[in-house]
Amino acid sequence: MSGAARTGRATGSARAGALLVVGDVITDVVARYRGPLAAGTDTAASIRTVPGGAGANVACWAAHRGAAEVRLLGRVGAEAAAWHERELVARGVRPRLVVDPEVPTGTVICLVDGGASAERTFLTDSGASLRLGPADWSDALLDGVARLHLSGYLLFSETSRALVAVAVKAARARGVPVSLDPASAGFLGELGAGRFLALVEGVDVLLPSRDEACLLTGLADAAEAAAELSLRVPLVVVKQGHEGAAVARSGKVSARVPAVPAAPRDTTGAGDAFTGAFLAALLAGAYPEEAAKEGCRAGARAVEQVGGRPPPPG
Repeated sequence: MSGAARTGRATGSARAGALLVVGDVITDVVARYRGPLAAGTDTAASIRTVPGGAGANVACWAAHRGAAEVRLLGRVGAEAAAWHERELVARGVRPRLVVDPEVPTGTVICLVDGGASAERTFLTDSGASLRLGPADWSDALLDGVARLHLSGYLLFSETSRALVAVAVKAARARGVPVSLDPASAGFLGELGAGRFLALVEGVDVLLPSRDEACLLTGLADAAEAAAELSLRVPLVVVKQGHEGAAVARSGKVSARVPAVPAAPRDTTGAGDAFTGAFLAALLAGAYPEEAAKEGCRAGARAVEQVGGRPPPPG
């Protein structure tokens, strides 16, 4: 563990430089409905097509919450490359999008309960996003970078897993701290907790949801799971939705951060908003506990709108 982590700050905090996000760029089709889905017939819904993807959303929220420079490496299909690039640039992100000549951009259908919980269910076609591989990486991407963030979705295909290994090795060689968000409890269950934990060796910050943290440890309590995971990763922040967040280091919970009250419309991207704001705060020199408060504020704002991105400036 680095000296920075031992003295209370997250590894690499307060370093001038850019945030590099590597992850998925996805087209989201968000369908908000009320009441039970009517099998075999129609259910009235409000449907919108919006840009999404966990990696891209994190990058946009980091820029929105004040990170001076945010870069994004992702892979998309030719049919939507120009649109996604425009949407990212409009939110202050510098994209490097690899255009896949064979596979279209990934698409997620987000079924959102229009009731009080605004809970969502995803139908996911990862498309080009998980074809991001070592050939798409260059160590020059880390020039001027103070933090590297990886979307956990990259761990769910052999090609993008290889990219994660290359990127983490390059970041470690330069002393750039690495964060990762596990991204999906469903896919994580298929991959297996033991394999996931082996794949994230060398990561400095882990940002799981409550379900992901509990799945990874076998523990029912999110704070206990955070403490357990922090024996393997120097800093763990478990996102708990309306229950806030738990910050843990060295096997102990260092803070329980309350949620910010919100009136949810769509919970899609709330965890990405938390992560983006959290990383922006770390880049500005905040302690993890303070950064988690910023994450909760961003998460509350995210659930009050449809889609996983912040609005463009102006």
